[in-house]
Amino acid sequence: MGKPLGQEIGYSVRFEDCSDSTMTRVKYLTDGMLFRETLNDPLLTRYSVIMVDEAHERTMYTDLLLGVLKKILKKRPELRIVISSATLDAEAFRNFFNSNPSADPSQDTSVILALDGRTFPAVETCLNIHKLEAPGDVLIFLTGKDEIDTVVALIRERAGALKTAFKLQPMALYGGLALEEQREVFNPAPHGTRKVVVATNIAEASLTIDGIVYVIDAGFVKMRAYSPRTSISSLIVSPTSKASAIQRAGRAGRTRAGKAYRLYTKEAFDALADNSVPEMQRSDLSVVILQLKALGVENVLHFDFMSSPPVEIMTRALELLYSLKALDDYGRLSMPFGTHLAEFPIDPLLGTMLLNSFRFKCGEEALTIAAMMSVQNVFVTPSGQRVEAEEERRKFSVEEGDHITYVNVYNSFLTNKKSSKWCFSHFLNYKALTRALTIRQHLTRHLRRFSPEIESCGTDTVPLRKCIVSGFFSQAARLQPDGSYATIRENERMQVHPTSVLSRRSPSWVVFHEVVETTKVFMRELTVISPEWLTELAPHYYLRKEK
Repeated sequence: MGKPLGQEIGYSVRFEDCSDSTMTRVKYLTDGMLFRETLNDPLLTRYSVIMVDEAHERTMYTDLLLGVLKKILKKRPELRIVISSATLDAEAFRNFFNSNPSADPSQDTSVILALDGRTFPAVETCLNIHKLEAPGDVLIFLTGKDEIDTVVALIRERAGALKTAFKLQPMALYGGLALEEQREVFNPAPHGTRKVVVATNIAEASLTIDGIVYVIDAGFVKMRAYSPRTSISSLIVSPTSKASAIQRAGRAGRTRAGKAYRLYTKEAFDALADNSVPEMQRSDLSVVILQLKALGVENVLHFDFMSSPPVEIMTRALELLYSLKALDDYGRLSMPFGTHLAEFPIDPLLGTMLLNSFRFKCGEEALTIAAMMSVQNVFVTPSGQRVEAEEERRKFSVEEGDHITYVNVYNSFLTNKKSSKWCFSHFLNYKALTRALTIRQHLTRHLRRFSPEIESCGTDTVPLRKCIVSGFFSQAARLQPDGSYATIRENERMQVHPTSVLSRRSPSWVVFHEVVETTKVFMRELTVISPEWLTELAPHYYLRKEK
């Protein structure tokens, strides 16, 4: 629209607001940020039209927001809501919002407007495309870094033996790449060269790469799944859905007629689920329940979700929040801890750690850890430089684990004047570190609302590690005789992730930040602890299990 950003056109994402409360007329924001606005403005009175894009992805906050918007419509029938979705099941969204009590379609309060997309069949593999098809770049969908790096290497190796009129340039695209390498995929291919981008589902909807004419879909996706039995979230590889397959095919032919080639049969496609399992039904709901409670929804089991989550998942979340002391014996937000925790724009485990940092006198370090855990891929491993990157990483490593290693990285970043050249020479993600700096400043302002005095524990890591345990006690594991680890409550077996600084050590007890499941189940971001800290800091959680 030719307007300065932040005035008539603005945006709002976590830890960053570029809009004006009086001037902004069109505002782009994440589903999570819009939901958080309902905490201060339950009827979202600032908005006359709300458009929810990419609703077919069924993220947790999208589903939560849809339930809240449905309630708002009862009070504000003049509000206009547009749900944009590349889905086969638009009826589900229409029925969810349709409040017509009669059988007369003319009285419906929601309608479907369908737009035909452009998808074209494909029959060739990447190398056959290169040999037989007209010029045009290729996009290949795979699930993760290891697969992508292998495919890029194989294409590069085999392309050298092809006798074609122009060259082949394979490129990787996933979250762990350095910013410079990510940017390269958006550059036009050199003259006489066909670009092949091998990517995760980040290229499915989050971004568009100009020049893509051919899409190859392997039919799998890496998704986060939560097990209420083990209370562990993990990343697992699973078949994609029909909606995602159609979305991927739509990446081809955006500038001219293209082709999509699926590496699975029509029978396999027909057997796919129409849509991916909503995030609401496969995630830890502790943050959802915490914020619903803050919104005044006391009976969360009866909240009108578009897709109701399993009761067992909600029960586990309530149990965890109670153990964190965010809920009282009646299931209400505790005062003041629970209400303070609900205000933090981060995971409740990290929020608990931050609020408890006053008690352990390690607020400076806890803020750094929370900020560093809120960004991804602090360490980068450029292609062909794995050994050098590991050597640089060891310079920051400490025997207490990954969380305190991240404190060292952050402090070194500040000591070296936030230099991008210093980050490049030490294989660190400059963009991630600058983002962590911004997040830390935001969290610091938030924490000072509860107490102006934020202390540092200096070189004594014991109070800091106790503070970490006070938030992450539910994710504790013990070393087993075979070298694996077992979670304390459920005895689930896991391994230390190869990227952890503890991958070559074997501490007896640890807490972990998250779980990734590929060929094995791996723990990521670990801290070494003493076992007595668990019953000291979380008696409700562990002693009840023993009984």
